[in-house]
Amino acid sequence: MASELRNERKAWSVLIVSTLAFTVCFMVWMMFGVIGIPIKKMLNLNATEFGLLTAMPVLTGSLIRVPLGIWTDRYGGRIVMALLMAITVPAIWLMSYATQYWHFLTIGLFVGLAGGSFSVGTPYVARWFPKSRQGMAMGVYGAGNSGSAVNKFVAPVLLVAFGWTMVPQVYAAIMLGTLVLFWLFSHSDPAHLVPSNVKFSDQLKALKDPKVLKYCQYYSIVFGGYVALALWMVQYYVGEYGLDIRVAALLAACFSLPGGVLRAIGGVLSDKYGAHSVTWWVMWVSWICLFLLSYPQTDFTILTVNGPSTFHIGLNVYVFTGLMAVLGVAFAFGKASVFKYISDDYPKNIGAISGIVGLAGGLGGFILPILFGALMDLTGVRSSAFMLMYGVVWVSLIWMYWTEVRKTPVMGAGTQSLSFKN
Repeated sequence: MASELRNERKAWSVLIVSTLAFTVCFMVWMMFGVIGIPIKKMLNLNATEFGLLTAMPVLTGSLIRVPLGIWTDRYGGRIVMALLMAITVPAIWLMSYATQYWHFLTIGLFVGLAGGSFSVGTPYVARWFPKSRQGMAMGVYGAGNSGSAVNKFVAPVLLVAFGWTMVPQVYAAIMLGTLVLFWLFSHSDPAHLVPSNVKFSDQLKALKDPKVLKYCQYYSIVFGGYVALALWMVQYYVGEYGLDIRVAALLAACFSLPGGVLRAIGGVLSDKYGAHSVTWWVMWVSWICLFLLSYPQTDFTILTVNGPSTFHIGLNVYVFTGLMAVLGVAFAFGKASVFKYISDDYPKNIGAISGIVGLAGGLGGFILPILFGALMDLTGVRSSAFMLMYGVVWVSLIWMYWTEVRKTPVMGAGTQSLSFKN
């Protein structure tokens, strides 16, 4: 009994301190979403160049996810997470000394390593809990996505008070302090490691499963879309509605905060209703929100019996923010439900599978901001970003219908998670 209580305390200690570490890592990862605005003005960047600037940290944070997931299986999450955080501290600090576009792109690649922390913490915390509570554990850990919202609260204040160069300096100090706390309060358990006689190639064999590709598609929306919009929204508010950067960041946090914090609730719902049911409804809610968000500000004239009559159609800032908040909640639930699929279908290979799915999500977060910028430069329509996202959600809905919905009841199928074969 005493041993079980001790393990329970260790599990919660690991979960709490890992979630803190992931929150800080995500805050750093999303740094360009705020400081990129004065940098854009300083360097006179167009929308495509700005999209590349904000997306650069996301690239390395995505590419490193697969090896980090595998290393976590082999060496343990505690040592891998600590080393990852330690490596990023100098790069974050150096960001304040960058002066040219290529400086920001290069340093951004190293800062982006912080984004790989997701693939470390997910299998690390999951293995401290029984299978029936792994959705909850991964959901709580995933709530560290709210670091994106923390960035929107902290960075504008530092930027206005001291200039943008103060932001990376403060963030480097915060990362270093978090590293110390993580090391002091985390634990390791040799029983959680994949046996040493298992080769990397053995761990990666499950990636041939077509289900993994489907989960990658889902995650490229609910996580990749979340990252992309979190990076894009502050400058969207500034450009579309003419808001001050502090007000813009605050309103953008209405999307980022629920998109991170409520992931834990998504984990609990996935444990109760199954990954499929939650994901299906997430896709439909996202589809509806993105359809409404896609409509640009429009003036049109109708010839009436009394002469021409002009009407305006468009979302005001309040309706827009409300729809973004609903979209953030949907993405939060979806991020948790996709990883519930993984823990159900690949219990012995969570690290490698979560790494490849996380890679797909991260690459979505890298590619989408660049496409957002390119579409805006091409069309001049800011809401073209939501038009693109709307199309991507359509793909997932169709794929999900043909591979899952036709084979099973959508809701109320019981409390156990459902698994589907293609």
